[in-house]
Amino acid sequence: MSVFTLSQAAKEEVLLKELSSLTAHHRLNCEPYDRILAASGYQDAASVADLPWLPVRLFKTLELKSIPDDEVFKVLTSSGTTGDVSRIYLDKAAAAEQQRRLAATVQTILGPKRLPMLLVDTKAMLKDRRSFSARGAGVLGMSTFGRDHVWALDGEGLVDLDAIRGFLAKHGDQPFLIFGFTFLVWLHLYEVARDNGLDLSNGILIHSGGWKKLIDQAVSPDEFRARLAGVGLTNVHNYYGMVEQIGTIFLEGPSGGSLYCPDFADVVVRDPETWAELPPGKPGLLEVVSTLPTSYPGHVLLTEDLGVVHGIDDGDWPGKRFSVLGRLPRAEARGCSDTYRSAA
Repeated sequence: MSVFTLSQAAKEEVLLKELSSLTAHHRLNCEPYDRILAASGYQDAASVADLPWLPVRLFKTLELKSIPDDEVFKVLTSSGTTGDVSRIYLDKAAAAEQQRRLAATVQTILGPKRLPMLLVDTKAMLKDRRSFSARGAGVLGMSTFGRDHVWALDGEGLVDLDAIRGFLAKHGDQPFLIFGFTFLVWLHLYEVARDNGLDLSNGILIHSGGWKKLIDQAVSPDEFRARLAGVGLTNVHNYYGMVEQIGTIFLEGPSGGSLYCPDFADVVVRDPETWAELPPGKPGLLEVVSTLPTSYPGHVLLTEDLGVVHGIDDGDWPGKRFSVLGRLPRAEARGCSDTYRSAA
């Protein structure tokens, strides 16, 4: 069953009610969050854009959780230098719900059956606890939607051409799932398929992250899709997500070019100077909202990413369609008011 069903107006109505309730819940159960809201003077919201946001960077400096210590089931960490990581606290109910919603989102494009899966990564990556956080969690989370897993890279991180060829010989004549981070897919799957005449035409690719390195090579998202089509891979879906809202991903539609919000999530684009919500077509700072964070106050987060809404209720799926444009240059978060300013 699709999770891309609600028009923007219908979604706003549902989300405002649920997110307002979550705001009250976290205020009652997370003392630092209550202090932040008290300092801001927040009372209530007439729209989703009126809800109080937290800068995502706060999760690197504050312990923000709305559950007692003995109910903490899992602590997730974001990638980052030692000490400079977000810590996200889940109880069993939150962990189960985020996995269920992630599955529902991904099944929109995969269907209900688990497909043979080619992972464009190295299994050795899971042994490195430092890099395991975001990248490892992404790989492990997505691997549950596949079967007969084959790793495209060996223990040294080099392409295992025999493994890829073996996978395609066994599964290439039916739909199969490919998952990897964007830059790894480009270097270790696209170029290998091109140079070795591999047929990926039955593949469904889900990829995320790593655009910065591709931009450094002057490869745009459009060119990425066009080049992949050259090796037969046309069913391609980018996604945007973060550990601070685990289980919520914004998925690229079948036509490409735009990300879409599932029914339980949305985005707001804000002016980095005034914090006002910006209309479609105007780039600004991305805020992400989701009803999934019940064990910690991560339901309304201001990211450090720039984005733009392209349209509303006018694409492959209903609701907002948007793009992520990259990081805000030299973002500096200062406390709860989180004023971003350019360095002098």
